[in-house]
Amino acid sequence: MTTAKYDPQADRWTENAYADAATYLSRRARLVAELGPRLEPGETVLDLACGDGGLGTHLLALGYRYHGVDASEAMAEAARARLGDRAEVTRADLNDFEPPAPVAAATIFRAVYYARDRQELFRRIAAYTERKLVFDLNPRQYPVTEVVADLREAGFARIELRPFFSPQTVSLPRPLVAALAGAERAGPLARLALRFRFTYVVAAAR
Repeated sequence: MTTAKYDPQADRWTENAYADAATYLSRRARLVAELGPRLEPGETVLDLACGDGGLGTHLLALGYRYHGVDASEAMAEAARARLGDRAEVTRADLNDFEPPAPVAAATIFRAVYYARDRQELFRRIAAYTERKLVFDLNPRQYPVTEVVADLREAGFARIELRPFFSPQTVSLPRPLVAALAGAERAGPLARLALRFRFTYVVAAAR
């Protein structure tokens, strides 16, 4: 995996990548905790392609242990600087990394497209993940049925998809943020919106 385009962006990656990082990442962290099998405080979340550890801040605040992994040394260093001794951060390619011990959950946000072989990556993650894999999925980029089939072939039998209507690059007034969050549960209307914008968050468990 090439990291050339990410290395120069490592400084303040989170602050520059999100218009309202706190709102966006706190919502994402809550879904990591609650979508699919619920995580318990003290359990470990392995964050593959962790960037500068922005999500780690919010997972730690929820009481979880955090291990970030990123292929960019600059990003890994930025994550270590952000999280200090509260977390473990490793420089490694998400396709090859295996943790020294099983983890409760693994996440891959904004990076599943870096899989050399998506089904094989899911299979590797299933082997060391006790509760679930959580990641984001753009249905306009990858057919949902194909990704679900890859998850099932990798051994994940329980799969939940939740629309995630938090804009990454636009900061919205809180009432509109709340309205969009409510619209995530609007069934057919939410699926219609996903044809044009936003993503799913997927939780896959064995």
